[in-house]
This record gives sequence, C-alpha cells and structure tokens, in this order.
Amino acid sequence: MTTLYGISNCDTIKKAKKYLTDKNIDFTFHDYRKDGVSLEMITEFAAHIDWQDLVNKRGTTYRQLSDEQKQNLDKDSALSLLVEQPAMIKRPVMIHDQSYHLGFKPAQFDEIFGL
Repeated sequence: MTTLYGISNCDTIKKAKKYLTDKNIDFTFHDYRKDGVSLEMITEFAAHIDWQDLVNKRGTTYRQLSDEQKQNLDKDSALSLLVEQPAMIKRPVMIHDQSYHLGFKPAQFDEIFGL
C-alpha cells in the first residue's frame, strides 16, 4: 500500500501523482488541506524522517515566519507549526510498505518501487 501526502495544487505533488499513475502504481492521496493534518500524523512522520527535513524552508509560509520563530525552531515548535501551517511540510511525504520517503525525483521513486 502506498499513500502520498501533500497539497493537490503543488507542482511536485502533480509530478509524483503523474509518475505513480503512469507506472500503474496504486496509491491513495492525502491532501493536507482537504483531509487535514494532526499532531499525531506529523509526530509519526518525524519518527521516521528528521523533523528538520520535514520543514520546507524554501516556501513562502516559512519565509513569512518571524526571525524569532525561525531562530527558536525546535522539534516541538516545528511540529506544532507544521500542523497549523501544512503548506510548510516539505512535499511529498510518501509511505510505501511501511517505509517513509520525502520528496520526489523519478530516480528515487524508481528505486523505491524497484523499477
């Protein structure tokens, strides 16, 4: 079973979904904005992916944080911010066969799916 997590209008998500569809890989898509984000979900992600890697520091949501918020960012505050601001979660997060993966590159997905 494969689940892709992200935001549907994100270009990287669109590429990942197209890749999975083109390769006939069954997956479900969890849209943070439509399906929600919980602290439990983000905590589970952070148990498998370094919390610092989960924070999308290149996005506008992160850049709009105050300097104080950025300087005082630790695991707890970051996870809370990711729940409040799902656009700040680096995309996509993918769970495949109970293994957690972050980001999308075709070669990375080829390796994950043994293609």
